[in-house]
Amino acid sequence: MTEMLFASQILLWVAVIALGVLVAALARQVGVLHERIAPAGALTLHQKVSVGDAVPAMQLATIDGRNVRVGGRREGRSQLVFFVAPDCPVCKSLLPVLKSVASAESQWLDTVLASDGDELAQHHMVAAFGLEAFPFVLSESLGRGLGVSKLPYGVLIDEAGRIASLGLINSREHLESLFEAKERGVASIQDYLTRRDREA
Repeated sequence: MTEMLFASQILLWVAVIALGVLVAALARQVGVLHERIAPAGALTLHQKVSVGDAVPAMQLATIDGRNVRVGGRREGRSQLVFFVAPDCPVCKSLLPVLKSVASAESQWLDTVLASDGDELAQHHMVAAFGLEAFPFVLSESLGRGLGVSKLPYGVLIDEAGRIASLGLINSREHLESLFEAKERGVASIQDYLTRRDREA
């Protein structure tokens, strides 16, 4: 009986050690995989505009009767044009994020919301999400001119009136990647990572 108990204890310790080795190996593989997975940036779709293209200044009316200038040279300030729609669930989930980011980056960034369609629905969305501080324009031509095909979509225009970065926005990470791409002087975070891998 004692011999069987001793043998079972040995087998148990062998199993525990083997399990520990397997967990360590798995943890190492997860670490390797994490290093290989690049941070996701805003997805740039096939569009007719590119980073570096000039955005001519446009005077547009907002839904509350004000005027806002989109594009063109802006002294010391960049401009984010964020395209949304009342019937877009992802857009609605990102509006609190947009408000937070716009507030945090307000020293250098002006944010404009853009859409098209039913003006009454846009007013309801503005009221529901507390977006009164943002200029909100309804302009199908603005969306077409900036190559917007899916929502939510962001276009960051730099101080010189040129597109600094753009892409489909599905998360806070995507939104912040527009700023990161501008800071690094690249078309997108994916472009930066591709260049870095080539140089490595």
